[in-house]
Amino acid sequence: MTDPPALLAGLDAAARETLMRHAVECRYAPREVIFRSGDDARGMFIVLEGRVRVMRGRGGRQHVAHVETAGGTLGEVPLFAGGGYPATAIAAEPTRCLVLSRAALAAAIAADPELAFRLLGRLALRVRTLVGRLERLTLQDVPSRLAAHILERPRRAGTAVVSLGMTQGELAEELGTVRELVGRALRRFRDRGLVRPLGGNRVEIVDEAGLAAIAEAS
Repeated sequence: MTDPPALLAGLDAAARETLMRHAVECRYAPREVIFRSGDDARGMFIVLEGRVRVMRGRGGRQHVAHVETAGGTLGEVPLFAGGGYPATAIAAEPTRCLVLSRAALAAAIAADPELAFRLLGRLALRVRTLVGRLERLTLQDVPSRLAAHILERPRRAGTAVVSLGMTQGELAEELGTVRELVGRALRRFRDRGLVRPLGGNRVEIVDEAGLAAIAEAS
């Protein structure tokens, strides 16, 4: 079994041992579905490695509710509120998760109530993230969201080159829009001399101040 993840570090030894004894490690390939919206809950997931996109959609259109990387958690809601999973989780890259059953979590919380506060902290952070995402979707247009995404991406050392981090279709889902509008905004940025497309989902930032002005617009 893998070493305990950071969420469990520092817990009472008995609580940690209870969880790790019942934990199951699962591996997922890129684009593999971890669970679907409405599925019966089989446990909470702790991401050990990789990246997971949690999606909601209707009528063939999908949008990203949140993204979890190493240390993130998935599937807590039905463990506490009942019902099925409220969204679909898909591995965006090779991913490892630790799956913990409700019974194991309940036993661990009984052994060390600190775990409950840590899980509540994770859920509170999730709510804050979702509120921020909702605010951007409500107050910002697609060019503003795209400009902010570009500026937030890490840059190649010593350059102004950034990777968009995903395909245009996935980026549209991330920004809560459709691929056509993302492509149109990128072309507008190019035509205005704000970015220079390099292929392979990479762009070079030519006018950072211009992008920042668009990102801050509402």
